[in-house]
Amino acid sequence: MKKGYFGDFGGQFIPELLMPPLIELEEAMKTILPSEKFQTRFIQMLKENVGRPSAMTYCQHMSKDLGLDLWLKREDLNHSGAHKINNTLGQGLLAKMMGKEVLLAETGAGMHGVATTVAAAMLDMKAVIYMGAADVVRQAPNVNRMRLMGAEIIPVESGTKTLKDAINEALRRWLADQENTHYCFGTAAGPHPFPDLVREFQQIISKEARQQYMDRNDGNLPDIVTACVGGGSNAIGMFHHFVPDESVKLVGVEAAGTGEPGCDNSAPLNLGTDGVLHGMKTKLLQTDEGQILPSHSVAPGLDYPGVGPEHAHLQDIGRAEYVTINDKQALNAFKVLSRREGIIPALESSHAVAYAIENKDKLHGKSVLVCLSGRGDKDLGILDQIL
Repeated sequence: MKKGYFGDFGGQFIPELLMPPLIELEEAMKTILPSEKFQTRFIQMLKENVGRPSAMTYCQHMSKDLGLDLWLKREDLNHSGAHKINNTLGQGLLAKMMGKEVLLAETGAGMHGVATTVAAAMLDMKAVIYMGAADVVRQAPNVNRMRLMGAEIIPVESGTKTLKDAINEALRRWLADQENTHYCFGTAAGPHPFPDLVREFQQIISKEARQQYMDRNDGNLPDIVTACVGGGSNAIGMFHHFVPDESVKLVGVEAAGTGEPGCDNSAPLNLGTDGVLHGMKTKLLQTDEGQILPSHSVAPGLDYPGVGPEHAHLQDIGRAEYVTINDKQALNAFKVLSRREGIIPALESSHAVAYAIENKDKLHGKSVLVCLSGRGDKDLGILDQIL
């Protein structure tokens, strides 16, 4: 396999000016990341500051309703409310040990921005967060949390004013200030080595989940492991330790938008074509001429026209299946899980829960393990407008 590639996908499609910090980061991954000093501190932070291991919950009522065994890996219970903190603490600590002073990040739903701000505060660093202007409005609670913890928030007014545009502006900022700044990339995408680095910090989800499930089920594995996919960090973390288990079906759930034919969506693995964006070759929503199409999802964190290259590879080799769930189905799952189990999921995670609901007949009698990637209090404003 070529360096930085997952099969045909990945690579480093970047300006020469960005090569020095990527080479520096790659070197730090080889020297600092495996060191006892880093690993000891990181494991301590995950335990004391995040609350790992996160719980696994059996959904008693929904399992009975649906005729299957529904389990949740509870990343929503992490400090700051999502899986994002696993990655930001890891990258933040690595950057601190590299001598950096500023953590730069992009964010869509705001959870990565919050988690980056938390990491910066814990490590006595500065957080600079780029966020699409549309998402600043949609995710006001997270904006307020970031500001309270001291982040500098820069609304991005260009393009569709969402995650894609926030990434563009953050990359420009990094170009201008490489010496003191680390770009804390939020998902398992972007130029090499970011997909590897983010997976390294998120794989703890499946490491814990696999053992927890076996402990609760007489050493057996689940039939299906599923997670929502935008850029794909929670899903790649949830899949990683199950990939060698051929008996376990891996299902990634993309956002179909409103679901009508031709509507704006966030499903590049289902509806996209090969292309290059944000430093990587992957599956993209684009025109025949290679112009990026607008994306849409009711879940801001899934509102992205690309996907991490490892997901494109897992689909390419047939190891994972990628399906779509529309806004209405995700909203229904949001309400059902809230009312039947007392768990309010993020709209992103609701797409994965909806997979089990919408396919209950096909999944009858099977065990389904869902990565509940985040909690839904951030989305209540969106729900008020829609409902």
